[in-house]
Amino acid sequence: MSDHQESSSGRLRTDVPHSARVWNYLLGGKDNYPADAEAGEMILRAFPDIARIARDQRAFLVRAVRFLTAEAGIRQFLDIGTGLPTADNTHEVAQRTAPECRIVYVDNDPLVLTHARALLTSTPQGACAYIDADVRDPGHIIDGAARTLDLRQPVALMLLGILGQLPDDEDPWALAAGLIAELPPGSYVALADGTDTSETLNRAVEAYNAHSANSYHLRAPARIAAFLDGLDLVEPGVVRTTAWRPGTGSGAGDGPPSHALSGVGRKP
Repeated sequence: MSDHQESSSGRLRTDVPHSARVWNYLLGGKDNYPADAEAGEMILRAFPDIARIARDQRAFLVRAVRFLTAEAGIRQFLDIGTGLPTADNTHEVAQRTAPECRIVYVDNDPLVLTHARALLTSTPQGACAYIDADVRDPGHIIDGAARTLDLRQPVALMLLGILGQLPDDEDPWALAAGLIAELPPGSYVALADGTDTSETLNRAVEAYNAHSANSYHLRAPARIAAFLDGLDLVEPGVVRTTAWRPGTGSGAGDGPPSHALSGVGRKP
């Protein structure tokens, strides 16, 4: 076993919930531990719609990647905060339209990386790579991504649910801006995060944060939209997740309004 593998395995804690594994539980997956299932059930009891939010975000990923490949012509993706593999991962959606797409996945959970390397296999024409890194270390992410992606050409930066895992005092807006600054003009950013517009959801997330190894931070809609400041927003802008280009399927538009926002912006 390499030093890198040893350090990764040493960080795997199964006795405390982890966001990627709890999300996997909410999506009906099997790649989680009792502590994750317990946290998921606690959230479901407090806010039963949380499972729908998880499904809505996955459906947004599908619609956004379809737009980026089929309409925007993007062939490179940097997906930070990958989460555990499930149906319709970024590379699968992208490579169905353009088999030559190249995707770099980034996560800091050893279980996610183990599953990703085993399950997320590229088409022969394209490429998939995996980086063990934290969103708080953008330099490491960009350096690693450059081994697979041509950063002189447009890239789609996927930030789905990851910036909400950073508290305000870590200035996630500056971190996002720093990542975007490393990408060439014509690149895109796809964003999704949860809002603080539901008191019931707020209480559920507070309960989750009290028991989890990593916390989640709901924010006001305007503060989420600010992550895309300086970009040209793709219509319809930053809107509730189910309202972003709902005509493209994946269950979009079904059910009551989502307590999450999503949007896509283009770097001028």
